[in-house]
Amino acid sequence: MDSATGSMWTTFIMFGAIILIFYFLIIRPQKKRDKEAQAMIDALKKGDKVITIGGIHGTVVAVKEKTVVLKVDDNARIEFLKTAISTVTNKDAVKSAPSKKKAEAIEEKKAEEVKPAEASEKKEDK
Repeated sequence: MDSATGSMWTTFIMFGAIILIFYFLIIRPQKKRDKEAQAMIDALKKGDKVITIGGIHGTVVAVKEKTVVLKVDDNARIEFLKTAISTVTNKDAVKSAPSKKKAEAIEEKKAEEVKPAEASEKKEDK
């Protein structure tokens, strides 16, 4: 009877481990992605450039309760469900702005490194 109880506990422990693995590798990351997608949809505003799940690029003209109206050409406007918006593309430009500052800082450091080199070259010329 003891060996049957021991194997039953081993089975329960294995099932628990499998459930934990599924939670941390599948369920939790999916909930995080869903939360980020919902935050993106809630933050939609007029003028945002977006891409739909069907691959249509457009600019948000109006935001309604459950839908958005996209301007896809000069005179073409299409109404989509908010859930059909895949990505907001103009927010990427905002995120890349700090990297421009970093690039400028790197260039300034390079310029400072060149100045001492130029000074040593001038000493050699004399």
